[in-house]
Amino acid sequence: MVPAARESLLDAAYTALARRPWSAVRMVDVAAAAGVSRQTLYNEFGSKEGLARALVRREADGYLAGVERALTGGPGDPRERLTAAAEWTTSTARENALVRAMLTGCWSERLPSPALTAVPSSSAVPAQRRADGPLPSPADFVALVRDRAVAVLHGAGTLPPSDTSELARSCELAVRLALSCVAAPPAEGGVAELVRTALSRQSTAQVY
Repeated sequence: MVPAARESLLDAAYTALARRPWSAVRMVDVAAAAGVSRQTLYNEFGSKEGLARALVRREADGYLAGVERALTGGPGDPRERLTAAAEWTTSTARENALVRAMLTGCWSERLPSPALTAVPSSSAVPAQRRADGPLPSPADFVALVRDRAVAVLHGAGTLPPSDTSELARSCELAVRLALSCVAAPPAEGGVAELVRTALSRQSTAQVY
């Protein structure tokens, strides 16, 4: 199956999930919405569980791609880049129930809740074999975003770890503040004010 068709199936599954609980989402309806046969859907994902893992993996990748854009596409001020990544985190979690569940570890009954550990995979589809691998936990997301932020803000990330420890602490602080705002949305001012205030109070010569 061409990648575009796989994306169409994942789009159809995401749309169906927005309308009804995952337990009520039927494979035949997902296939029909994407314009393919049910057998084609099973050939691509193996099972409804495989479809769920692929959907979760895609949403995780989309969130991390947005973090990358926030860190690399904004103003040069490192504090503003971290703030942008924090704002992306909270806005995406607010709009995307799967991202919110992945970041917090709180999966409602409406959502699929695939195991985070890898599952046996005999799929001939490389993208599905990846989806059948380990899925990121909330702690994994903290580490992934922190480490990527350190690499971007440090430039090439070539200094020894001892030279980036303060920067890493600042990056992790921004990530954890964002996650706390996902779990408990802040009052007026939002996550941006919280992150800017926290970072301005931290003595991080490597960042500023």
